[in-house]
Amino acid sequence: MDLIVEHEGKPYPVAFRSLVQIKDALPTSRAVVTDENLARLYPGFLEGERVVTVAPGEASKGLATYERVVRELAQSGADRKTAIVGFGGGVVGDLAGFVAATYLRGVPFVQIPTTLLAQVDSSVGAKVGIDLPEGKNLLGSFWPPIAVYADLGTLRTLPAREFRNGLAEVWKYAYIMDAPLASALEGLTQPGDPRLEGVVRRCVELKAEVVGEDPFERSGRRAILNFGHTIGHAIEAVTGYGAVLHGEAIAIGMVLEARLGERLGITPPETTALVRRTLGEVGLPTALREGSDPDALLGVMRRDKKATQGRLAFSLVETLGTCKLYHDVPEDAVLGVLQAG
Repeated sequence: MDLIVEHEGKPYPVAFRSLVQIKDALPTSRAVVTDENLARLYPGFLEGERVVTVAPGEASKGLATYERVVRELAQSGADRKTAIVGFGGGVVGDLAGFVAATYLRGVPFVQIPTTLLAQVDSSVGAKVGIDLPEGKNLLGSFWPPIAVYADLGTLRTLPAREFRNGLAEVWKYAYIMDAPLASALEGLTQPGDPRLEGVVRRCVELKAEVVGEDPFERSGRRAILNFGHTIGHAIEAVTGYGAVLHGEAIAIGMVLEARLGERLGITPPETTALVRRTLGEVGLPTALREGSDPDALLGVMRRDKKATQGRLAFSLVETLGTCKLYHDVPEDAVLGVLQAG
């Protein structure tokens, strides 16, 4: 059964299909944005398509690649009826969505997420955007797709590190919204695990619930999805986007933000140990790299989209399975957590 994401009168389905079925369901007039790895892995799916390829990795989610993609579309004759199809992981989806939101002032957009991280998180929320050197996702828009189509079979082609990368976002849902989900995740480390489809569907349901309540991030409800992301995004920016994968940075961020919550008396004292253990057991990093610069990380956090006039805001776990956005978090508390690593 398809899942429906509500977005202020523009609901869209999240459908689980095979790539053959997905291709048949796509709009007739379309252009596919994908990365070079997927172009090599799925030549049959891309045969006969108008394709724009980008280099794999977070570095492609920037102004230079954005300009090249939109110019290629213009040169190919793409018009207002041409749907932009993002076929790939979170980088491709965010980039392709931002292209769709801005090309000719907005054209239809379809997501085909091929990574675990994209299937459970970035493809669902209608947020699209690109990075600037000053920070992650600082240039973006809310642009709901007309549909999200996912083939769980694509997860079997992921390198082990990329699959683990997605598990960080999966575990996030257990920490912030669904404590019982943690039991289903224990020992889940492989894309062939029979529990995976149910887990992916549950994560999509949880994200759809939050997005439907706060589609444009106005009430603060949607900010709970950013647990681990204030520190995680700073890690990505300081390390140059790519040296540390998004999910790896978020894993470190969740451990440190759990510790921050404990220091502030918000998060139960056993939470940090639980987050560190469960993420570590699936092979994700749980501490800052040696030599990390806390002051540089703090500087990036002041530009985080949740910050107000430089005052820091964090989504902090209150109990396992519940989370809330807190404003005006003291910088000295954050710096202490970063210095401890």
